[in-house]
Amino acid sequence: MSAIDELFAKLRAAGRKALMPFLTAGDPDLEFTAAVLKELVARGASMCEVGIPYSDPIADGPVIQASYTRALDKGVKLRDILTMLGETAPQLSAPVVTMVSYAIVYRHGVEKYCDEAAAAGLAGLIVPDLPVDESPALAAVCAARNLSLIQLITPTTPRERALKICETSTGFVYYVSVAGITGERTALPPELIDNVGWLREQTKLPICIGFGISQPEHVKLLSPVADGLIVGSAIVRRMAADAPREQKLTDVGEYVASLLAALD
Repeated sequence: MSAIDELFAKLRAAGRKALMPFLTAGDPDLEFTAAVLKELVARGASMCEVGIPYSDPIADGPVIQASYTRALDKGVKLRDILTMLGETAPQLSAPVVTMVSYAIVYRHGVEKYCDEAAAAGLAGLIVPDLPVDESPALAAVCAARNLSLIQLITPTTPRERALKICETSTGFVYYVSVAGITGERTALPPELIDNVGWLREQTKLPICIGFGISQPEHVKLLSPVADGLIVGSAIVRRMAADAPREQKLTDVGEYVASLLAALD
């Protein structure tokens, strides 16, 4: 079993759901990224998702786009991110996955990226711009290294294609709650629960919902139908606040604690 398989087996046995925070690597710097990862896991996050900055982000809203730009402007490099994760992830009691463009993986070298991700103690990859028809090759490389390849299904994904995505995904299925970009929202689509309910009948994989989740009320609404909830923009925004680092670390931790309380 992969680290993610083991996580969801334990959560299901305990009747619990996962909270999965997202943060951008290198914003404002990699030292702070490592500190936030440790804080989030200490607060009770089940898994963390680390965004690898990319100049042409896929489906990311203005908050995450801006964080990628800031990190790239400061010269953050993939090798430095993987080094930081290699020093940090093995210390954590929760799996860490990267959200990474296939363009980065391909340019770095598919096998090299996966080798280095596995060596760093990472549990998997989320590759939002990799079409399911082109995913088998990367899936095989990941499987050989016990890495999960997590793929996305959106509200506009045809159902036949959604089934194919489920068949080629490992770890969990990332269900995008809205048709559009990431970002905090006050309300989520009313058909979301029905859509996830249909998907649950089609796959045994855990289903985790992301995009737009930012409030305890969202967590309470979705936790009955999801195995996990992914929260990104609200965390990235707090990390970018004009405040002392220790204050930002506390604010992010307390915000995640409020979501965890709603999850329980």
